[in-house]
This record gives sequence, structure tokens and C-alpha cells, in this order.
Amino acid sequence: MSDAVDAVVAEIAHAIDADLAARTTELTDWFIEVIPEFRHDETVRKLMIASTSANLVAILDMLSHSIPLDRITVPPAAAEYARRFAQHELSLEALLRAYRLGEHRFEQWAIEALGRQPDISAQVALGVLAELSRRTNRYIDQVIEGLIDIFETERRRWSSRTGAARAAQIRLVLESDTLTEDSAQQLLSFPMRQWHRAAVAWLPAEGAGELQAAARLLQEVCGRGPALTMLADDRTLWSWTVSTERADVEVDRLRTGVADIGGGLRLALGAPGYGLAGFRGSLREAVRARAVAETDEDQSQSVVLFDDVAIAALLTEQSDDVYRWIARVLGDLVADDPGTEQLRETLRVFLDTDGSYTHAAARLHLHKNTVHYRVRKAEELCGRPLSEHRLEVEVALRAATLLRKRLPWNEPG
Repeated sequence: MSDAVDAVVAEIAHAIDADLAARTTELTDWFIEVIPEFRHDETVRKLMIASTSANLVAILDMLSHSIPLDRITVPPAAAEYARRFAQHELSLEALLRAYRLGEHRFEQWAIEALGRQPDISAQVALGVLAELSRRTNRYIDQVIEGLIDIFETERRRWSSRTGAARAAQIRLVLESDTLTEDSAQQLLSFPMRQWHRAAVAWLPAEGAGELQAAARLLQEVCGRGPALTMLADDRTLWSWTVSTERADVEVDRLRTGVADIGGGLRLALGAPGYGLAGFRGSLREAVRARAVAETDEDQSQSVVLFDDVAIAALLTEQSDDVYRWIARVLGDLVADDPGTEQLRETLRVFLDTDGSYTHAAARLHLHKNTVHYRVRKAEELCGRPLSEHRLEVEVALRAATLLRKRLPWNEPG
């Protein structure tokens, strides 16, 4: 029985091997379709194909010649591809998923080949399927164990070797006034004549795993090409994604991803900008958006866009001067007590709804007369008619709301 099973297993391996090139293409195309991290440039794509082919050849040799599993090692091409995966800051999970998908597809090929074998008894067929599954699964398990060590070792080595140098290069591009787009592109090996969207990811405490997951999330949601990342400190990551055209960001998808990552992760995103100026400007916006987000006492927003907090973000660097201006515009309406804060919020919503008592009441879930009373009271405290200074009052109210924690509300005078 054992000899009969081994003979059929070898025949199936020969049948798959006869069409190996086409099957390798089928498998690699499938990886690219279902795993975003496998969408490489041409050089790495060729290495991925070589890795897939090497694993298939090793499995077929094992099945054809009954090679003991303790003699199986990670094929060199597969090992190098795992190292390249680590260097590109791609996820180990994606790499391991490809091996499991490949195992499943290989077993499908084997079942199809078994169905074409003549005069096979049901007992032998069951034995063949069990043996094929056992050997293939043992091969995948053994190779994956080796790949995990290779991947983790390379990631640590690559990070320690490139982290400081990479950060210095990025800071040079951000700060040098004499650098051209061509020079910046050559220095970073990163496209400049495209649209860039910068993001800042940060944590309440150190967490390398969460920051790496954030980088992958940003690339998946925002990127249409290569990504660039840099650890600004042990709990802050800067990231740039590129695309050939200006595109909106899927905020809900980002928020879902941030919630899945956990760890208190938060994201601030700049608006997309073109070329070297956009590369720099989008990061400045992301940094300012973070500053505003950190004034949120309950941290209710896990993802903050600069354009949603632009007024406050542009004022964060001069908070003392801003406060003095707010105090001049709002007068006694700047008082730091719950009742006055309630009046400020009512007036802000009233102005935001184009001065409509009805619409403001609906948004605040109040009676129209209550809104009318609060607006009149706020105008009295402000000490100036809204009709003459509406723009200044509206900007001051919005800035006061967004910069709540950064303003010296309780300081004397």
C-alpha cells in the first residue's frame, strides 16, 4: 500500500512539473491580485517569481524522490525575497499568507492531477491525498519557520543600518532651500514629480509594532505607488504616500484601520501637494493638524485632516498672540465658565448655519427661542454687533473651540 501511494504521489508531481512555468505564473498573478504588498516594482517582482518557482521545484522534488523533510531548507531565492520584503517594510503576515495560499492552490492542482490517474482504487486515492497533504503541509511549516527568522533578522539589521541615515536624508530634503526636485528624488530614491500626502502617526507611549502597522495602513488606503516613512521619535512616525493625481482620502477606512491596530494610535494628515513643495508642505500641515488634535481632551478623533482644522492649525504656533486677539474680539464672551462656554458654542453654530435660528436650533436640539436668547446674550457679552464684525467673531469662536487646551484661559488678565 505504501509503495502504491508513493508511486502515485510521484506521478502527480511529474504531472504538475510538466506545466511548471504556467503554474508559477498562475500562482504569482494570484498573489499580486489578492495581496497588495506583492505589487512590487519590476526587479522585486522577478525575485518574487523566482521565489515562487524555487518553492514549487523543492516541493515537487520532495514528492518525486521521497526526500526526507529534515533535509529541506529555505530555497535561496525565497530567503532573499523574504529579506527584500523586510527591507521594504512590508508585513510578515502578508508573506506568510502567500505561503498558505500557495499550499491551498498546490493541493487543488494535485487533486486535479489525481483525477486524471487511471485505475486508482478509492483506498489508494485517499492514501495519496493524505500523503500529499501531509508532506506539503510539513514543507510549508518548515520553510515558514526558517523564513520568520530570516525576515526578523533582516528587519532588525536593516532598521539599525538605515534608520539614522534615512532620517538625515529626509530632514535634509525638508530643510535645504537649495535642493532641487531632481536632487531630492535622487537622494531619497522617491518620486518627487507626483502628488504627495504626508501623515503623522503617533502613540501615547513607545510602540514600534503599532507604528509599522500604521505605515502599512496609510500605504494601503492613501498610496498609489511607493511609500516613504521615518521615525521622528520612539512614538511618532512620519509617512508620505504618492499618486499620479490628487485624490481624496477614505477617512472612514483609516479610522477603522486605526481602531483595529489599537494602542492609542492616532493619525494627522496634510492635504495632498505636488512636487517637492508639496512633499514639504503636506508634512507641515500634518504636524500642525496633530498639534490641534492633541488639544482634544477626550481624543475623540483618531484621524484628523488638516483641512478640517486649518484655521486652528495655522494659529497653533502663536497661541499667546492668538489668545489676546480672541479676547479682544470676544470681550467678556471669552470667560472660562460652563455658562459662557455654552453661549460661545450656540453663537458658533448660529453663525455656521448662516445666521438661521431654525437651523441652529435643529443642530443643537434646542427650541428656537432658546437659541435666540443665547445669541442675543452672547452678542451683549461680546460688546460689538455681529453685523459689523461677523467674520472676526466667527474665526475667533472657531479658534477658541479648536485651541481650547493650548490657550491660557486661566491666566490673570
